[in-house]
Amino acid sequence: MADVWQFDEGVSRSVSPENSTGAKGAGGMATDGTGAGPASDLGRGWKVSPSIILADGATATLADLEGSGVIEHIWLTTDHSDLRRLVLSMHWDDQPGPSVEVPLGDFFCTGWPGEVALLSSEMIVVAPACGLNSYWPMPFRRRARITLRNLTGHDVPVYYQVSYVLRDLPGEVGYLHATWRRSNPLGLPAVHTVADGISGRGRYVGTYLAIEPRAPGWWGEGELKFYLDGDQEFPTICGTGTEDYFGGAWNFDIRGQYVRYATPHLGMHQVSPPDEVYQPGQRFGMYRWHTRDPIRFDTDLRVTIQALGWGPDGRYLPLVDADIATTALWYQTEPHAPRDPLPTGALATRRTRSRPAVGPRGFGARLRSLFRPGPHV
Repeated sequence: MADVWQFDEGVSRSVSPENSTGAKGAGGMATDGTGAGPASDLGRGWKVSPSIILADGATATLADLEGSGVIEHIWLTTDHSDLRRLVLSMHWDDQPGPSVEVPLGDFFCTGWPGEVALLSSEMIVVAPACGLNSYWPMPFRRRARITLRNLTGHDVPVYYQVSYVLRDLPGEVGYLHATWRRSNPLGLPAVHTVADGISGRGRYVGTYLAIEPRAPGWWGEGELKFYLDGDQEFPTICGTGTEDYFGGAWNFDIRGQYVRYATPHLGMHQVSPPDEVYQPGQRFGMYRWHTRDPIRFDTDLRVTIQALGWGPDGRYLPLVDADIATTALWYQTEPHAPRDPLPTGALATRRTRSRPAVGPRGFGARLRSLFRPGPHV
């Protein structure tokens, strides 16, 4: 926070439906907009244009900024019935393809349709009721463009504000990138690719995981693996388990219940339904920000996660039927390698396959006995 009290040469600007260009002294000038009716007795300057209506199938430009600067904060809210079917894209410095192209909900760590996962962290905050906030710094040297595409099947209101500073940038900067992947069902070998095809110099800074294991019992034994700078069969960085990577331990389980937690840098903030444990059909949301421990790469990067549980025989169980979606975030130099377009067909919700339930005092109790006092967390 040291730079908060240090004066610099930057100037603060913001774009919203009340000032779509961010120009100095141009806010609150609208004479027409979604608030024109309620403001009809008050006139210009009284919340005449607080939002836009984004038609089904349409794409809205939320911000188109020219110059050199850094986006410091994004706030947005909308119909939260299916945030996964709203696509957020970001282009930096007129690159031919987007550097960020992800479902809106997954960017804000609330990917499961129909659910708002409240979250308080350093980089992402989800506040009641569906207040979506990003504090990821987003530098741009010549231009920044942010768009939102509506694939929900109906029109939605969008309220937003993008705050940024116009300032000079140093000679080499990393631009924010994000990609989204979903495997549903995962299939064999039960390894989900979080990110690949990344080339250039950069720092990996964040992972959001939304997983529905679809099998009874504990599901979080899978390892996160980071293949750096030419790694082939084996990675340089290999974690020890899913709950371990997200900062937890022992199945996130205290006295037969999952325990949700959110910290500035990591957490498991979503368990749905919340009052069960080791049940098929439960959905989970987890995040880890590498802002204090970025994973540095010089030429290329690939990231994977295993979906691995326990079988009743005390052996690992590949979760081939799991629904797993991840959002990966990193900074790198531009230009970036071309990426395939977002697979919009994968945004649709598929119903959970019905399976017999296994209570926490059945298989779950055996599972907990396997862990104590063993060395693995």
